[in-house]
Amino acid sequence: MSFDALGLCDGLQKAITEQGYTEPSEIQLQAIPAVLNQRDLMAVAQTGTGKTAGFTLPVLQRLSVEADAKAHQLRALILIPTRELAAQVAQSVVNYSAHLPLRCSAVYGGVRIESQVTELQQGVDVLVATPGRLLDLYRQQAVNFDHLEILVLDEADRMLELGFIDDIRHIQSLLPLKRQTLMFSATLSKGIKSLVDGMLNDPQYIEVTTANSTVDQIEQKIHPLDKARKSEALIHLIQQHNWHQVLVFSRTKRGADSLVLELKNAGIAAESIHANRTQHARTHALADFKAGNIVALVATDIASRGIDVNELPYVVNFDLPFVPEDYVHRIGRTGRAGMSGLAVSLFSEDEYKQLQAIERLIDHKFEREVIPGFEPSVQALIYPSPDEEYGNFEPDDSKSTKRPRSKKRGRRRGKAAKRNR
Repeated sequence: MSFDALGLCDGLQKAITEQGYTEPSEIQLQAIPAVLNQRDLMAVAQTGTGKTAGFTLPVLQRLSVEADAKAHQLRALILIPTRELAAQVAQSVVNYSAHLPLRCSAVYGGVRIESQVTELQQGVDVLVATPGRLLDLYRQQAVNFDHLEILVLDEADRMLELGFIDDIRHIQSLLPLKRQTLMFSATLSKGIKSLVDGMLNDPQYIEVTTANSTVDQIEQKIHPLDKARKSEALIHLIQQHNWHQVLVFSRTKRGADSLVLELKNAGIAAESIHANRTQHARTHALADFKAGNIVALVATDIASRGIDVNELPYVVNFDLPFVPEDYVHRIGRTGRAGMSGLAVSLFSEDEYKQLQAIERLIDHKFEREVIPGFEPSVQALIYPSPDEEYGNFEPDDSKSTKRPRSKKRGRRRGKAAKRNR
């Protein structure tokens, strides 16, 4: 089926063609008609499936019908968990609305609020926002929701993980009761189901992609080695294979900065992107990475949302994630839109439980591939015993893969969320 069959207006059809798209993805085929029918929607879709266009196109279609009569009143609000993703989604809205009389603006923390106030005073039809900054602007009476018709929550699972639930509930209380609400999430956890029950009215459910099908098109390699040699191994891989653009995932902000220093000392252009860096530094690093001015961009999971690089060839898990679903999010940055991609994971003995959880999630047992010269001292990393096969664990073992929920961690996550307002 082509986009023509979805009933989109000429202005949107022209913009779609200019963006180089000819056929809608599965999420777009299902979501666009649902949104146009003004149904509330709960969609489960992984990153890289085209979900942004899945809600952007029908929202713009709806707004364009009465664009002249309701010129530049806030009618659609898109809530986003992180700054980079907010900027990316806003750019998509701008691209698709190029031939429509609609204005879009993005507001998020890390930059001066005064310029955002000025832009809102000029009037917008679509506002892309992180929850914290949106509430700051509301308190300054720079934004009101009197004419709001559509609310979109993108990456709702990440919103909950970052501790935005109270902000989301507060924002919900400020919005008109009569509205259309669209929610997109990579998972349908208990927390998401609770959010759906409290925010959506008789929603249509769509689930188009499982974790396993998302990663099938990506070549995945697991390299067992000693933890102390991970940096050396990464440098070796980049130099030996002449990798020119690689996104590297670090579990911590400090680890990301330390790895960047080691890469630079080896003559590899690298930068980090995480919550402790200023928005200007993050934006500059991402722009340099996209332009090919740096070889390696080292990111944490929180900051990585919104990193969308056309034809990104390589992703490296320098540290395996504690939450197995994050593995799917990470490697999904490559192999997008039918392109090939390679995902490499450097795996040390202390990450055995994480690897088991990932294998259970995607229903795939990885073959260990040793990098010559980097043989691990623990041979079990290469030849696991039959008792350690991923299908033979008691159910309680899976609990060890979850992030610990101590009060201390909760405070850290809260601070990170505020920094990403």
